[in-house]
Amino acid sequence: MRRALVFDLDGVLLDSEQVWNEAKEKLVRERGGRWRDEAPRTMMGMSSLEWSRYLHDELGVPLEPDAISDEVVRRLEGIYRDRLPLIDGAAEAVERLAAGVPLGLASSSNREIIDLFLELSGLGPCFAVTISSEEVERGKPAPDVYLEVVRRLGADPADSVAVEDSENGIRAARAAGMRVVAVPNPHYPPDPAALAEADDVVGSLDDLTVERVLV
Repeated sequence: MRRALVFDLDGVLLDSEQVWNEAKEKLVRERGGRWRDEAPRTMMGMSSLEWSRYLHDELGVPLEPDAISDEVVRRLEGIYRDRLPLIDGAAEAVERLAAGVPLGLASSSNREIIDLFLELSGLGPCFAVTISSEEVERGKPAPDVYLEVVRRLGADPADSVAVEDSENGIRAARAAGMRVVAVPNPHYPPDPAALAEADDVVGSLDDLTVERVLV
């Protein structure tokens, strides 16, 4: 079986975790819900099915979960079309690595947001497989989304690498049996215990090379 490299999206290629959280917080407050300071970290890695239920059940948004997800996605789409928050070096890293190894994308973002990212960034041709965690049974930290990407790539998890920024993402990739390269999110840095589970830690996407990640 071949090797593969799988990117996370939010916090790795897009500086977007805070954008998602701002959209969710505004919706909660506008609809009379109860925002919690711990909500961003609690939701990190959740699939759209999971975080929309969390906003409904725990934060008191009086909409059905499907409607909550649709409204947050609508707000994100407007922001991204105005300015896609690509992290510095993201496009170059993807193009550089795609030249040497099959690439996948394993994201907690909704399918509509993944497709919009691929369109606006022009990076769609670089990824052989993209999967949203709403398309598998469980979101991160469960390994489902990584296992599905690797399966579709025809790769061996033990010989493949994930690039992650968050504690739930790191744990999901480790649970999938993959090597993990962490690019810690400066806005929501992973817990030190989770970061210690990564096989390598880099300071920026500029440090990602085929030689470094596929040792």
